[in-house]
Amino acid sequence: MILHTNISGEGEPLILMHSGGMSGLTEYQEQGEYFSTRNFKVIRPDLRGHGRSVGKIDNYFERCVNDLKDTLESLDIQKCNIAGVSIGGVVALLFAKKYPDKVIHLSFSGVFPAEPENWKESTKEEAAHYEQLFNNEEAVSFLNEIHGENDWKALLQSFNNEDFYPFDKTGDVSDLEIPILCIVGEEQEVEVSAAITYKQLNPNINISVIPFAGHLVHREQPDLYSLTLCTFLQGKKA
Repeated sequence: MILHTNISGEGEPLILMHSGGMSGLTEYQEQGEYFSTRNFKVIRPDLRGHGRSVGKIDNYFERCVNDLKDTLESLDIQKCNIAGVSIGGVVALLFAKKYPDKVIHLSFSGVFPAEPENWKESTKEEAAHYEQLFNNEEAVSFLNEIHGENDWKALLQSFNNEDFYPFDKTGDVSDLEIPILCIVGEEQEVEVSAAITYKQLNPNINISVIPFAGHLVHREQPDLYSLTLCTFLQGKKA
């Protein structure tokens, strides 16, 4: 499936993959502006089930990886840089694992190589948060607007399915040889630990801990995130 995309700038392709519940238009706005003026062609897709990309949400990550491949082919892009956060980060990582020859640089945030000890507890908290969200008229109106024909409520609920997160794949990184940067916010200790684990699994993985930021580091510290990612893209050549 070809994903709906927002494209700005000209130059080396940079794919920015949004977090769950958002879209290419509502996420990575600051980074889109930053990189599109620095010789990058910035491509912000809507993952399936988000924004204007309508599609089935079973076998979610496998479908998303195939979607990204189809989308790049439709844009006649042979190789690209790719960065993603949270669910978008998982898609970015799994795409690079399956198609390493198509990736120049990979960066991800908020991704786990193994199930954290508090995973079940945090999943329950997230499910409760979604229920509150569903009762917030202003939030529902906003999400209805950005997701169009998609059933975003079913999508969010699917994120809490027991077998949703592909830990068996996100932790298998030892064979990756492309330049990789894991960016995390210091306020998320479990994600800082995950970044250290990634470094142990593959010494070639670079890690960056951004101060005064949590899970959505690109949104909470957009300038630091952009500068860090840009330094990686320009200084770490494949």
